[in-house]
Amino acid sequence: MIDVNIKGTLYGIAAALPIIKEQGSGHFVNMMSTAGISIVPAMGVYARTKNAIRTISEALRQESEGRWRVTGISPGLVSSEFVSNIKNESIRTAIQQKADQIAIPPRAIAEAVAYAIDQPDNVDVGDIIIRPTAQN
Repeated sequence: MIDVNIKGTLYGIAAALPIIKEQGSGHFVNMMSTAGISIVPAMGVYARTKNAIRTISEALRQESEGRWRVTGISPGLVSSEFVSNIKNESIRTAIQQKADQIAIPPRAIAEAVAYAIDQPDNVDVGDIIIRPTAQN
């Protein structure tokens, strides 16, 4: 999780930043999670990685001095293969059952990203939390 979520985000930023600096503008969209907002047992490391992305995103926004935009997207339960990667069987089963009941489609996340990107250049949409209405 640390390699993918934190290092992957940092590598992505490092790859894009020279191009964005050269062209004088751009937009970073970083994926966080509602798990970083509402901490639950057995999800501490995952929550930590998503909160690290929140911190990285805010620092990147402040360092931009208005030259680029930064948006953090915090999805809740989304219909995806994510749950199948959880090693703890009882946690995986519980989350999968909840996801089967209330998960939102990936398109909802894509539309949130499109909304943030579609704003005028002088508008920075900081964080978007998007989750099922029934999710705690």
